[in-house]
Amino acid sequence: MKSIRQLWRDFFHLPLEAKQVYANSPTTYEGYGSRLGVEKGAKLDWSDYFFLNYLPESVRDENKWPTTPESCRELVNEYSKAVVKLCGILMKILSVNLGLEEDYLQNAFGGDDIGACLRVNYYPKCPQPDLTLGISPHSDPGGMTILLPDDDVSGLQVRKGEHWVTVEPIPDALIVNLGDQIQVISNAIYKSVEHRVIVNSIKERVSLAYFYNPRGDLLIEPAKKLVSKDRPASYSAMTFDQYRLFIRKSGLWGKSQVESLKCSQ
Repeated sequence: MKSIRQLWRDFFHLPLEAKQVYANSPTTYEGYGSRLGVEKGAKLDWSDYFFLNYLPESVRDENKWPTTPESCRELVNEYSKAVVKLCGILMKILSVNLGLEEDYLQNAFGGDDIGACLRVNYYPKCPQPDLTLGISPHSDPGGMTILLPDDDVSGLQVRKGEHWVTVEPIPDALIVNLGDQIQVISNAIYKSVEHRVIVNSIKERVSLAYFYNPRGDLLIEPAKKLVSKDRPASYSAMTFDQYRLFIRKSGLWGKSQVESLKCSQ
């Protein structure tokens, strides 16, 4: 965990021309990109990022992964394998917690045929942090996010009622954010986490967000066992691909996307 975080810190410290070799194109999100100074409402986004696909293997292209620092591809593979294994364990725990068979959520996501991708975020020191957000408020559209935060500086905030609460990092700990798809399958028993990232005027920050998602063409809907006369289905069935397209068209802001999918009772 320490090694891969330091590796990506070293990558973002490379000269711009070295990072631009891996720049993402208009047709794909994969690779290096920057949102430094991109306007988002009344605030500016303030981050660089690198995005890569890990699963399914058919979309994994290690040629798009950095070769500098030298150990990057090997470490990304090692870390990815461990995170995917962890997600499989967490899916069983969440299923049992809901009173479902332990493999229910995993099967609803596609069994072994799921999606997993990594977004590494780099938040440089910001001279006017009150005018910016590292990432604007949103809930993650997918299933589950495993976040490896920076040990040295906090930045993640989650919404609790009308307030934003700063999540203080714990050394060697991971943060698990549930996404919109688990909110739908659990019929809103589990809630996806609305969060944002604030920046710092004194210290830079690096974090790794690993997204564990359903297969894109499977219908995601409330589990039948969690639907009753007293608790009718809150959401209509929709594939993850359809949901992603919906978000691209409507934009990502707060929890408005998943809330707009609610059925009228």
